[in-house]
Amino acid sequence: MAEKNLVIVESPAKAKTIGKYLGRSYTVKASMGHLRDLPKSKLGIDIEHDFEPDYKPIRGKEALIRELKEAAKESDTVYLATDPDREGEAISWHLKYLLDLNDQKARRVTFNEITKNVVQESIARPREIDQNLVDAQQARRVLDRIVGYELSPLLWKKVRRGLSAGRVQSVATRMVDEREKEIESFKPEEYWTLDAQLLDEPSHKTFTAHYYGKNGKKFEPSSREEIDAVIADTKSAVFAVKSVKRADKQRSPSPPFTTSTLQQEASRKLNMTPRRTMAIAQQLYEGVDVAGEGTVGLITYMRTDSLRISEEALAAAKSFILGRYGKDYYPAATRRFKAKAGAQDAHEAIRPSNVDFTPERLKGDLTGEQYRLYRLIWSRFLASQMANAVYDSVAVEIASGVHEFRASASSLKFSGYTAVYEEARDDDKEEKTSPLPPLTEGQTLELQGFDEEQHFTQPPTRYTDATLIRALEQNGIGRPSTYAPTVSTIIDREYVVKEGKFLRITPLGSVVTKLMEDKFPDIVDTKFTARMEKELDTVEEGKIAWKDVLREFYGGFESNLQKAEKELEGVHLKVPDEETEEVCPECGRKLVIKSGRFGRFLACPGYPECSFTMPLVVEMPGRCPKCGGRLMKRTGKSQKTGKQYTYYCCEFGTSRDEEKKCDFMTWDVPTKDDCPVCGQTMFKKAGKGFKKPFCINPACENFLPEDKRGFVRKKTADAEAAEENAAEESAAEEKPAKKSAAKKTTAKTAAKKTAVKKTAAKPAAKSAKAAAAKKTAAKKTAKKEEN
Repeated sequence: MAEKNLVIVESPAKAKTIGKYLGRSYTVKASMGHLRDLPKSKLGIDIEHDFEPDYKPIRGKEALIRELKEAAKESDTVYLATDPDREGEAISWHLKYLLDLNDQKARRVTFNEITKNVVQESIARPREIDQNLVDAQQARRVLDRIVGYELSPLLWKKVRRGLSAGRVQSVATRMVDEREKEIESFKPEEYWTLDAQLLDEPSHKTFTAHYYGKNGKKFEPSSREEIDAVIADTKSAVFAVKSVKRADKQRSPSPPFTTSTLQQEASRKLNMTPRRTMAIAQQLYEGVDVAGEGTVGLITYMRTDSLRISEEALAAAKSFILGRYGKDYYPAATRRFKAKAGAQDAHEAIRPSNVDFTPERLKGDLTGEQYRLYRLIWSRFLASQMANAVYDSVAVEIASGVHEFRASASSLKFSGYTAVYEEARDDDKEEKTSPLPPLTEGQTLELQGFDEEQHFTQPPTRYTDATLIRALEQNGIGRPSTYAPTVSTIIDREYVVKEGKFLRITPLGSVVTKLMEDKFPDIVDTKFTARMEKELDTVEEGKIAWKDVLREFYGGFESNLQKAEKELEGVHLKVPDEETEEVCPECGRKLVIKSGRFGRFLACPGYPECSFTMPLVVEMPGRCPKCGGRLMKRTGKSQKTGKQYTYYCCEFGTSRDEEKKCDFMTWDVPTKDDCPVCGQTMFKKAGKGFKKPFCINPACENFLPEDKRGFVRKKTADAEAAEENAAEESAAEEKPAKKSAAKKTTAKTAAKKTAVKKTAAKPAAKSAKAAAAKKTAAKKTAKKEEN
């Protein structure tokens, strides 16, 4: 009799992909994630009996557990093929218990990539469940449950219902809070820059040289008087070229992605949140239907801190680069990258499972988001194995008396890896240098004029998704699997809000952080949290028992909790309202931000005397093209569908001052970029991914007509409703009668549609009744014949 085997994975997509690579003797089923966990209704940990967890089958998954049990009973071997990390190991351990499998029948397999060779090789070499990995996950789960379930009730009583605390999220919130305090306490310092416009007579070209210093030492002028003194010294002095240095500068490619760097780069380049990035990466890992290939896993496992690449993948990359780009684009030696100290190095770096699957080849098989993320991963991996980019760099020193000016320029000499990929920057600023004329040492230059400019030092910028994840990683807080959930959680809990791409602490976040700093300093201490992560790593390595970690942690935590409850007895911490610049149109007070069931909104602080509310307004970069006012992001609700929509308008759109009132409104997103021709704010189409900014000023030569601003899609019902609502709102003041007429027309149209639907439904209902009657008659006839 043929052997029967059961393979259990976590998701149906993964099951579909793996099932294609295995023979008929294998049945592949999905567990749909966890099947057993700590109960939600209680702590679920017996602290008095050495932190014994009370795991329960997850409610609603009873039928799936029965189905897997039956399949396991009919199988000779059960391969537990959950994800290759601590959590995946724990899911396999729980499955073994729930399905009542012995050690001989339960076999553990993992796939770093879901390709035919890897799947078949892994099935051929199964192993036992790694209890050290399971215990490390248990320790993390129990630690987080203790902190969450014992601290959260305190926050509910002393601050607000519905709050939560967590080991990693509390530290992340504190980091955002501390950055906000740095910004508030920052004192700007004045400084000046001085540029000399110099003419090279032989080439008749003018170029810019920046002031460097005096007597060979760097000097930064800090006042108008110091700038005037430099100008006075050099205005009538001779400008002469002191030195010209030419060199080839090489730039090396970045290593392939880890979880952290992928989330950072996807945030910067694709405007994807960490949560969305990981969801799309999971789809690419588990498998996508590719024309002519079937379901294929396109990337390696996406939760990793390793920079290691397999020898097979390195050889494939070399062959591809030599074939497409030529030998000049491959380095003298194969590139191998070292992971940072403390990395677990359990899996390879994130790379394409088959480098021959180019993004262009797969474009028709992928969604827009899948394509953009796959292209990012594929390009970064391939570039990491290519030759350096070479730049022709020129640096010129120019003397004028005792003062020195400098000019530099660089141009790409050999593209190298940049033919495929260039890393984005957090500040989005890339210094562009103009080419210099052919200068020689000793040559004199003619001064055309000076450009002096006053500046002030800027405070540190707020965190973005990308920079917060980088800071968490640098401080050793969390692990690859926790970065995205941590950022999402602090936003969902409204401890932090996202304004544009920047994260800002809320008054609620500040109050909770202050409470945690005062009463539970260890929980929000970055060094303490990083040390806990290292202890979890030692559990994984088998060097320490997982319950020892819990015992050591809980002693201090319990005493702090009891002390806090005593000190806060009878105390209720008030969260101050966050005041805005928006004015209540009914009573004139400044509106404040409130939170409700459906998120944050603006409300009048004069409640109950004044009950005015409106959707939250967010200030956007740029200026109104009509009046120069601030641009605001607003939300409205469709009268037809009840769904929300977003639009952008001038701050004076609701002004009660008719002289200031401005009717500018657009669906396009304002950007921080100004048009290089007319200087007005540029806009971009709404939507995910990169969108090229354009100028909307009809009088500008850079003006881009509306029909050329992007792919024109058929308007959805929501978009039509939003436009109709906006039109109604703008016409409401001038022509209320028309608005009423429009509503009546809409109502009539809706009534006609309903009547048509009912008419169409009648014959369908009649035919269904007739069919049912026929079936009943047939059954009666069959029974009579039997009798």
